[in-house]
Amino acid sequence: MTSLPRGRAANGHRRRAVAALGAVSAGLLVLSACDKPTPLTTVTVGRNSVSSETDCYNDGNAVKTADLAKCLKSKDIKSITVDPDETVRFGVDPDIADQGWTILMNGQPLTDSSKKTYRTIPGSVFFNAQYGASGDSTLVSIKSGEKDVTGLWSFKLKKDKDA
Repeated sequence: MTSLPRGRAANGHRRRAVAALGAVSAGLLVLSACDKPTPLTTVTVGRNSVSSETDCYNDGNAVKTADLAKCLKSKDIKSITVDPDETVRFGVDPDIADQGWTILMNGQPLTDSSKKTYRTIPGSVFFNAQYGASGDSTLVSIKSGEKDVTGLWSFKLKKDKDA
């Protein structure tokens, strides 16, 4: 036989149930007001990696040219040190891969468009004048979209001085 709370005990259970329901409702309301985060891209060299979201993403739609120029001049570009003898690995969210993506070096295409979520490039490429590199750092961007640019993520690759 089950006994149900009566009197003041029943009121306490009801209050807790209403409070729990209110907390769940408030949590859902807060989550629905949040913007969906942009997909991440990641650059990995050896055991080190850096990931980035971007302000230059329009949820699969074309990004305006003026906005792309601002993103390339951003001061918040993340950097990673690269030993030229290491392999540089690029990874993208499946949302980016589905649209096709290209690796740019100093604004010029370095690879053809791909729909894979992962690419590798020898580190020496990023510091080789033959590929347009100059100095000890290179701006590398990941461009999503095959026809229109739907997103742009940028990283600064710095040559390892000890290499």
